[in-house]
Amino acid sequence: MMRQEPVIAIKNLNHYYGKGALKKQILFDINLEIYPGEIVIMTGPSGSGKTTLLSLIGGLRSVQEGSLKFLGVELFGASQNKLVQIRRNIGYIFQAHNLLGFLTATQNVQMAVELNDNISQSEAIAKSQAMLGAVGLQERVNYYPDNLSGGQKQRIAIARALVNSPPLVLADEPTAALDKQSGRDVVEIMQALAKEQGTSILLVTHDNRILDIADRIVEMEDGLLVRNSQSAVTGYDSKS
Repeated sequence: MMRQEPVIAIKNLNHYYGKGALKKQILFDINLEIYPGEIVIMTGPSGSGKTTLLSLIGGLRSVQEGSLKFLGVELFGASQNKLVQIRRNIGYIFQAHNLLGFLTATQNVQMAVELNDNISQSEAIAKSQAMLGAVGLQERVNYYPDNLSGGQKQRIAIARALVNSPPLVLADEPTAALDKQSGRDVVEIMQALAKEQGTSILLVTHDNRILDIADRIVEMEDGLLVRNSQSAVTGYDSKS
């Protein structure tokens, strides 16, 4: 069986902050591939470079050195316009759900759908409400965020990230503000929907309680990728 092309392919990636005498290297020679439908969890201490790497993969920062390809498209040297196009194909889930308080659950998800010009408003509403149903919020589609729990708000954020069936979802500490059960529910919903849609997920977390949903765990330390291991099922572990 031919191996699928990676959604993300990173080779010899370096990144720096500051200029001149203040220039400091943040990422060192990162090599990483993420495949369709794969759930990869990235762990590591604060300040190890996880969020910087996530922002580069998400087209939120420009690649300075090395190669970073998204669906075969090289992001090194990409124009701002190209990065905007890339971002439209990626779902984002953050620690803070980043919902707009004056919009209902449906309207918050609908905003993401309407980035696609070829969809009517009635279609956008139907699609948004179907996605909210998929995350278990069918009874809450017209609620405002202030009237929902933390776990329910994060479910809206998941619906918004996945509503366009993107090839990649990036999640930065999505369970940090949630209690154990809500956090578990949220990642299991992400896992189920990703497998259903064939979406790859790269999830940064300090939450050891959710590591078992990963197909693979990668670990960052001082800007280096120190561990890149397959799931326990394969028993494969490669030091990179």
